[in-house]
Amino acid sequence: MLGAFLALVSILPAAAQNRPDTFADLAEQVSPAVVNITTSTVVANRTGPRGIVPEGSPFEDFFNDFNNGQPRRSSALGSGFVISADGYIVTNNHVIEGADEIEIEFFPGAGQPADLLPAELVGTDPNTDIAVLKVDYDAPLKFVSFGDSDADGARVGDWVLAMGNPLGQGFSVSAGIVSARNRSLQGTYDDYIQTDAAINRGNSGGPLFNMDGEVIGVNTAILSPNGGSIGIGFAMSSAVVTNVVDQLKEFGETRRGWLGVRIQDVTPDMVEAIDGLSAARGAMVTDVPTGPAAEAGVEAGDVILTFDGVEVADTRELVQVVGNSPVGKAVPVEILRNGDVIDVTVTLGRRETSEASAFPGDVPAPGQPETTNMLGLTLSEITPDIAEELGVNANAGLVVVEVEIGSDAEGKGLRAGDVITEAGQQKITSITDFETRVEEAQEAGRKSVLLLVRRGGAPRFVALSLE
Repeated sequence: MLGAFLALVSILPAAAQNRPDTFADLAEQVSPAVVNITTSTVVANRTGPRGIVPEGSPFEDFFNDFNNGQPRRSSALGSGFVISADGYIVTNNHVIEGADEIEIEFFPGAGQPADLLPAELVGTDPNTDIAVLKVDYDAPLKFVSFGDSDADGARVGDWVLAMGNPLGQGFSVSAGIVSARNRSLQGTYDDYIQTDAAINRGNSGGPLFNMDGEVIGVNTAILSPNGGSIGIGFAMSSAVVTNVVDQLKEFGETRRGWLGVRIQDVTPDMVEAIDGLSAARGAMVTDVPTGPAAEAGVEAGDVILTFDGVEVADTRELVQVVGNSPVGKAVPVEILRNGDVIDVTVTLGRRETSEASAFPGDVPAPGQPETTNMLGLTLSEITPDIAEELGVNANAGLVVVEVEIGSDAEGKGLRAGDVITEAGQQKITSITDFETRVEEAQEAGRKSVLLLVRRGGAPRFVALSLE
């Protein structure tokens, strides 16, 4: 016991040595490249004094004449950082969105311009909340470089430094650690680093540094019940930001690769119903409109296992790796279909110009005709009236009219108005078809049957229990 205690005591000083004695040298190194961003926007003024003076006051007419209908200028503050000597600056889109004027202020006494500089908007990407600005100056500017947010130095527990303009108080530095990785908030391309370094309003768009002075994230959001920092902040990882910035600089907009499929995660309860799959992995294709994937022969029901040599863990990973791929690139894709692994090559389209036309939107929900009960579902063949309401063909599948409370179907999220177009990865047009697919699954000893369900035009696969 004494030996174990001594070993523990001998380890503690070594671990403590990894803690930086000070962040002063790092802050001094990177601060010249960090900027305050001031934006101004002309907004319509409210009419009347609205509480500025009491009603009936002798000054009421004066304020009415002064304020009524006159536009006023609204200002906002944020942060950013210089990424090149010729004046490119990265910030958040929400910092500059809708601004009429953008001005940049550098850290005082850092050897950068002392005056406010007007900035030009180069491009924005609302999907990742990133914007690129440009300032012109007659001398090279000091700048910082991006680091690899997936490498050592950005692990959970590593030290990080945040810098920016919190609450408009001017340049401020806060330190903390990487609290978590690969966080997703709401966006399709989210890959946030979570940190407990203090981040407040005004820090948006500022850099998150590793201990080598490299930017591994762009401070974007906080989780807070009161609007102030409680130690849960989020910075978009440099793995996402660098590609977006390169495209904005080159094109003024993003140009993301587009595969041309709708997909969903493969859940554990679906694995047993899919031939050739032993674990919940990959991305299941639920719909293939006219586009790159359709031209390559991809079909609904395929499970995408790899994309351009990268193993696909889930839909989020596939969306990100496709989005980061160049438009027009011919990409090898490995898919699982009816137990066989098939290789196809897809020439990627551009998401920004193709997605909306490929998936044009929702269709109205059907009514509730008389039908038959199966597997906790009340099902109906599609009548001409229902087909007209749905905007589909009369042989499109079966309509879910009602879902039994407490059934597996309810637990899997099925509800009235859903349309089942496939069972057992085969098309169905009648209740007889559906019964046949269920019987085939039972005879094969399966515990579930895989259904392709469409809701509002959006398809997804559901493994429904047969037990």
